[in-house]
Amino acid sequence: MKTPRKRSKPRPDKSQPLLRQLAAVPAKLFSGAFRQQYGAICFRFINDGPGIEILVITSRESARWVIPKGWPMKGKKPFEAAAIEAWEEAGVRGTVRKKPVGRYTYLKDLDDGDVAPCIVDLFQVEVIEISNDFKEQGQRILEWVSPDEAARRVREVELKSLLVEFDVRRRRKRDAR
Repeated sequence: MKTPRKRSKPRPDKSQPLLRQLAAVPAKLFSGAFRQQYGAICFRFINDGPGIEILVITSRESARWVIPKGWPMKGKKPFEAAAIEAWEEAGVRGTVRKKPVGRYTYLKDLDDGDVAPCIVDLFQVEVIEISNDFKEQGQRILEWVSPDEAARRVREVELKSLLVEFDVRRRRKRDAR
């Protein structure tokens, strides 16, 4: 059992939009403290038709709905880091688009009890392999849902917009991985 964290710093109310959350910790606004992360919008075609489903997963700590994402990895390009996160957090692999398809911001709770505003560059992953044996298996719930349902489930407003408007970008030969 984890011992509760001692919190001496003000904590933003996560139900509020990002700017209101940041207003609760104003030093973060002016310190240039935004951190970079990379995420994967994992999708699959429904019955080989034009419709798609998007993978949403629960976070390990709060069990809220998110997409696979994580920190930059030494020696890995951003799209590679996003693909690795998709594999480790959700057990999916596929064709990754090398250019980001969007970005969003959110506040990350850090292990030391602090918060850090993060910018997440998103990479499209067309899933072609699903495994039940992956690093964080059993720590998360995974569900394939429509883009609209994915948008309803996530909390971040910018991510909601990206999911609702998600348009599969067909890869060109030189852009495929």
